[in-house]
Formats: sequence, C-alpha cells, structure tokens
Amino acid sequence: MEGELNIGKLLNRIIFYIIGLFFIAIGVAFSVNSQLGVSPVNSLPYVISVITGKDLGTMVIVVFSSYIFVQILLLRKEFKWINLTQLVFSTIFGYFVDFAKYIVGDFAIPTYFGKLIMLAISIVLIAIGICIYVNTYLVNMPMEGMTAAVQKKIFKNKSFSDVKVIMDCLVVSIGIVLSFLFLGKIEGIREGTVLCAILVGKVMKPIQKIIVPIIEKLCF
Repeated sequence: MEGELNIGKLLNRIIFYIIGLFFIAIGVAFSVNSQLGVSPVNSLPYVISVITGKDLGTMVIVVFSSYIFVQILLLRKEFKWINLTQLVFSTIFGYFVDFAKYIVGDFAIPTYFGKLIMLAISIVLIAIGICIYVNTYLVNMPMEGMTAAVQKKIFKNKSFSDVKVIMDCLVVSIGIVLSFLFLGKIEGIREGTVLCAILVGKVMKPIQKIIVPIIEKLCF
C-alpha cells in the first residue's frame, strides 16, 4: 500500500514538473511576442534560432544539450548519469516552446505600454513555472545543472545565486556577440531580458507561498 502511495506521489511530482515546464514555455512565447527581449536562459537559443532559421524549440534542445555536455566535462566521474534525464526534459521543453508559440500565435498588444504588459505576463508565467518545477525536487534543467557544476568546480566560494547571475550574463553576452557577428545587430536581447533576470526571482517569492503547500500536499 505504501509502495503504491509512493509511486502515486512520484507520478504527481513528474506531472507537476512537466506542468511547470509548460508554464515557462508559455512565458517564453509571451516574451518573444513582446519584442522587448527574451529571458536570459532562452536568449542564446533564440539568437541561434534567428541565425539558422530553425524553430526556437529545436535550438532550445540543441543549446540545452550543450549545457549537459559542459556538466560532463566539468564533473567527469562526479557526474551522475541520472542527470542525463535533463536531455529528456529539455526535449519536452523544446517541443513545449514550439507548441506555446503556436498557441500564442501572433498575439501582441500594440504600443510600448502593451509590450510591457506582455512582458509582465511572461515574467509571471515563468515565475509560476519555475516555482512548480523546482519544488518537485526532481532533476535540474540543464542551465541550473551547468550553474551548479560551475559553482562546484570553479566558483567554490560563491553562492549558487551569485554564480547563476554570472552564468546568465555569460549566456546573454555570447548571444550578443553571435548577434553582431551573424546578424549585424542585437536580436532578442533588450531591456526585457534584463527585467526578466531581475524580477522573476522577486515575483517567485509570493507565488511560492501559494504553490509550495499545494505541491507538498500532493507530491510528498
């Protein structure tokens, strides 16, 4: 009976994890349509998507796979092979992004104020998604996994949040360089990218007070 209960709880955790990824994907679609810049973690896939002409979801899978490869290089024997499931969830997330873009379509609110509203919706959705998926305590998404590996091997005296800022800035910087090299201008990285980096964490705090008790009740 207890084993069945544990399996049920694990299944709930997986379902909530996937729901969290879908919320993030919808948030990404809104950020793209706001035209004020995508979130830091999706900035590099977006730039490469524009350069190559490939779907954003496909580039998310490719770039996130490279983050897993970086983890393997840094951690070597310490890399836990269960973390390869990041690739599975990255693939799911990539398809979610394309599906979310299909759902949202060309929806956009005109005027700069309208774009800010779109960005605000994006930030809230991304914050909700992160709150859900992180609190299931399953596997990290590749960006967070790479950040943890860099912290462990390179920035041992810094906190995870500090290293997260460094890695976000690095990813955005790479996106900017690639934009200039291949497009001759900055693409997909604007004030919205900065606002997303600053505000998502702050928005998460009140949301967690609502979401965490629900997840704890149904998943643990």
